[in-house]
Amino acid sequence: MSEREAFDTDVVTVTRFVMEEGRRAGGTGELTTLLNSVCTAVKAISSAVRKAGLAHLYGIAGSTNVTGDQVKKLDILSNDLLINLIKSSFTSCVLISEENEEAIIVEPERRGKYIVCFDPLDGSSNIDCLVSIGTIFAIYKKTTDDEPCEQDALQPGRSLVAAGYALYGSATMVVLSTGHGVNGFMLDPALGEFILVDRDVRIKNRGKIFSVNEGYAKHFDPAVTEYLHRKKFPQDGSEPYNARYVGSMVADVHRTLMYGGIFLYPGTAKNPTGKLRLLYEGNPMAFIMEQAGGLASTGFQDVLDIQPVSIHQKAPVAMGSRDDVLEFVALCKKHARK
Repeated sequence: MSEREAFDTDVVTVTRFVMEEGRRAGGTGELTTLLNSVCTAVKAISSAVRKAGLAHLYGIAGSTNVTGDQVKKLDILSNDLLINLIKSSFTSCVLISEENEEAIIVEPERRGKYIVCFDPLDGSSNIDCLVSIGTIFAIYKKTTDDEPCEQDALQPGRSLVAAGYALYGSATMVVLSTGHGVNGFMLDPALGEFILVDRDVRIKNRGKIFSVNEGYAKHFDPAVTEYLHRKKFPQDGSEPYNARYVGSMVADVHRTLMYGGIFLYPGTAKNPTGKLRLLYEGNPMAFIMEQAGGLASTGFQDVLDIQPVSIHQKAPVAMGSRDDVLEFVALCKKHARK
């Protein structure tokens, strides 16, 4: 490679990309400002994750969050970073976080038109063993002129303006959709910028991987049990699916997006609605999957069609390659008829 070719002088950063999309849509630039602030928070979280051991950020902070999970020190740091940076962008009016029991209403002098729901550090139970973790976010637009309140966030996923996730793995990556496909941006540490590396990501129609926590197998519904049996013992002479499960939703969904297959977090006899929260886990990931050509379902309903009734509502999830999800849905409906 020549010296002239060694450095790209026309790089597409996430800011440039969103600005170009906004210009085509005739936007005001407010969404670009908001996404910039989210990406700044992601950079700071990424830095903290990389040096967590040195900075004594590992370990339990001594409390549990609203969903009953033990709160890690990095969780608190990530939550504070996102809240403060989003507020300071003057683009939002309501914030919903996994770590906060109630909605955060932004001060009148700092308000904008967007509602942001986020899981500041997904997979945080894996922090201390250095497994990939991530941040998930979903952005809605306020639909009324009333004083902002928690009710404003209770919108189905079909109303999403943008959604995405950051993955803190061997590199830091942001996967983003503003409703016009899915694109992946890698953090270049030398530039301090997210650079477009995966344009118009499309998931395979069928994959060869299933991802589910089989530790709950004895509590699974019959439809889930039959589906997994089919994947492990196919009757048509095809090769069995590979089992892959990290335990960090961002890591498992990202692998599913890249390689195809299905990610399952179904309800069980003990927890019929599963464990994943709809507003800031199920909906944004379902939005990404559908924008990439895949599907996301509860087994009976598209995840994005659920009308939320509470901000920490849970929903069972099956998402990934279209054919794999449709096969799972068909089994759910078959067993429901029995």
